[in-house]
Formats: sequence, C-alpha cells, structure tokens
Amino acid sequence: MPSTSGRVLVVDDNKVIRQLIRVNLELEGIEVVTAADGAECLEVVQQVRPDLITLDVVMPRLNGLRTAARLRSDPRTAGIPLVIVSACSQHEVESGLDVGVDAFLAKPFEPQELVRVVQSLVDSPTGRVRGSGGAEAAAGHAGS
Repeated sequence: MPSTSGRVLVVDDNKVIRQLIRVNLELEGIEVVTAADGAECLEVVQQVRPDLITLDVVMPRLNGLRTAARLRSDPRTAGIPLVIVSACSQHEVESGLDVGVDAFLAKPFEPQELVRVVQSLVDSPTGRVRGSGGAEAAAGHAGS
C-alpha cells in the first residue's frame, strides 16, 4: 500500500523524464502534475498548489535555477520544497543552494532515491530536511 500522499509538480522539458518521475511517484500514491519548463511551472503553480516541485536545470524559456529563484521570491510559493533533478555541475548545485533549493538528485537517478527524497520533504513538518539528507548532503553527491 502506498505510504505517502501529496501533490508534486514535475518540471522538465524532456517528456520521457517527466513520465519516468510521474510513474515512480504515482506508484507511491503521490499525485503528479507536470510542466514542460519554468515558465509553464509559474503559470500553473497557483492552481495546482503542489506540496513539492521538482525542477530540471536546463530548460527553454526559463531554466530551473531562475524558476527556483522566482518561486522563492513569491510569498505564495516561497515555502514549497524544491528538488533539482538534473545532471548538475558543482556550480549549479551551489547556485541552487543560494536560491533556496532543498535537495538535488543527479541524473541518471535511482527511482528509489527519487521517492526517498520526495517523501522526506513532503512528510517533513517544515517542508525542509536540511542537514541530514537535505540539500547539503545531496550537494556533495550530485557533483560526483
């Protein structure tokens, strides 16, 4: 039986990656809504009201780091946990930390790790898991 509920907005310009993330999260009982880029994310986030957003970094129109910065600067979306799912460079990890990203998952990712990161952030009372298993812990892993 699925152990988590919640709604995740998956933002990636690659349809296959969006579907891969969708399937793995839906198997855990998580509702998934998708967007093809950062601009679409900003358009739908108010209607969708997700519990968490996953962002690719390299996308057309508005990349993941700029999208994260815009989400953090809006009081209506500032508290939503953000997970970068991308083939991140160390610079992108550091830039993500600067704008308030909560966790990083390097592509190619293990589906179990995706589910673990999403569940820990959705289930966290503060929406943040910094320190153990959060952005700082994942940052070292994402660059390797």
